[in-house]
Amino acid sequence: MTGTGAIRPGTAERGTLDKAAAENFPVAPFFLPRAWRTDLMAVYGFARLVDDIGDGDLAPGGADARLLGVSPAVAEDRMTLLDAFEADLGRVFDSTPRHPLLRRLQPTVRRHALTPAPFLGLIAANRQDQSVARYETYDDLLAYCELSANPVGRLVLAVTGTSTPERIRRSDAICTALQIVEHLQDVAEDLGRDRVYLPAEDMKRFHVEETDLATKTGGASVRALVAYEAQRARDLLNEGAPLVGSVHGRLKLLLAGFVAGGRAALRAIAAAEYDVLPGPPKPGKLQLLREVGVTLRGEG
Repeated sequence: MTGTGAIRPGTAERGTLDKAAAENFPVAPFFLPRAWRTDLMAVYGFARLVDDIGDGDLAPGGADARLLGVSPAVAEDRMTLLDAFEADLGRVFDSTPRHPLLRRLQPTVRRHALTPAPFLGLIAANRQDQSVARYETYDDLLAYCELSANPVGRLVLAVTGTSTPERIRRSDAICTALQIVEHLQDVAEDLGRDRVYLPAEDMKRFHVEETDLATKTGGASVRALVAYEAQRARDLLNEGAPLVGSVHGRLKLLLAGFVAGGRAALRAIAAAEYDVLPGPPKPGKLQLLREVGVTLRGEG
């Protein structure tokens, strides 16, 4: 393995996988069969690491860059790292990858005959983040979510052997909604990265300037805009929710958790009166459990 130095096996991936606990919804909850948990955490590890590369949030010390064979001189260049990561993804399908998270992914890929397409979509989304920091229209944002979010749901269906065209369509709606919810929670953080995921045409409609997003608390126009986008996310979740009723057993509970996580986050945003600028509104566990129950009963 080129340039790995004295990095101990397991060190590089632990910090990435630990972030699963901070997600709006459970990534691989305890009630799933162990094989599913293993495969879903492998997929999560890939998705989390590629996002960390794209956001510049890798663990300090350059371990991931060295594992990918990227020299210290260019270890801070995100496009170089994404190129190296894509090359290592190729090795998942035809040889032995360098990065431990990709080595962890390889058995999952082989077990379920996964194709490169959804993984490449996630990489493409992070490449886009390096050059596109604003979205003019809602359709532009949806096209971004097609790369940044929808592949994850498609991988969940593939890993659990439940993919059908209709389920994929419902899953895409849920995943896009969850991405929009995350954008709403992180308006201030994203602006700090010089990114705005609120469509420019909607900002104009609600008379919101970027300077309005840089304040400590949102004014009436900002809150109205956030409420508008939240309703869009809510509608998408409702469109995708029948996916839950199309499956059975533990998978039904997992998918209900995804939908409920989005709904609970939207309730938290509404409870904050759509003022997301002080920090991301987060739902409590009790609210999440209530939403799971509502979703399982098909009442949402």
